[in-house]
Amino acid sequence: MHIAILTFEGYNELDSLIALGVLNRVKAEGWRVTIATPGPRVTSMNGITIEQMSTLEEACAADAVIVGSGIATREVVEDAAVMDVLRGLDPTRQLIAAQCSGALVLARLGLLDRIPACTDLITRPWVVAAGVEVLNQPFYARDNIATAGGCLASHYLAAWVITRLRGRDEAEAALRYVAPVGEKAEYVERAWRNITPYLPVPTPTPTSVLV
Repeated sequence: MHIAILTFEGYNELDSLIALGVLNRVKAEGWRVTIATPGPRVTSMNGITIEQMSTLEEACAADAVIVGSGIATREVVEDAAVMDVLRGLDPTRQLIAAQCSGALVLARLGLLDRIPACTDLITRPWVVAAGVEVLNQPFYARDNIATAGGCLASHYLAAWVITRLRGRDEAEAALRYVAPVGEKAEYVERAWRNITPYLPVPTPTPTSVLV
């Protein structure tokens, strides 16, 4: 399983790197989490430069994608070359999530058509202008698309991805690892309260009926 976190110039460290840390708590064979960038390296809004781990093209073939946010997202969505590549994202074959201003990327790609979204307060008017209903809550998902609003909601996206790909037990273990000591039960309960309503309903296992 490959999970790619799209990370652009001016990225928000909390949005990309918290998700990276939580997702990497999964130690299953073949589980791979990468930072996907448009070039060899990107520098954050606070001056932290990181190296490319995968390309945008590779992200479009990943099992799950999280679109990170940053101070230059409006420039990203006006970059024809980048957006042409990202049109390869396809929720019929991969999980697609967006953190804060990443929702604007999904909106401009047409992936939020008739789907409400969560985003940060600064990005909200841009997403509304793109024709998307913005919810006043930290997390929302429909089918294979999820969005989160607020930097510290990034672990909700990570937990949603882990739950969808590996199951609730592994997601809970990852959340418990990163939650503050003395508050682990509270943090995990809050996460499930936000995520559970948007998880697929399990299909009951057929049982034989004796007649």
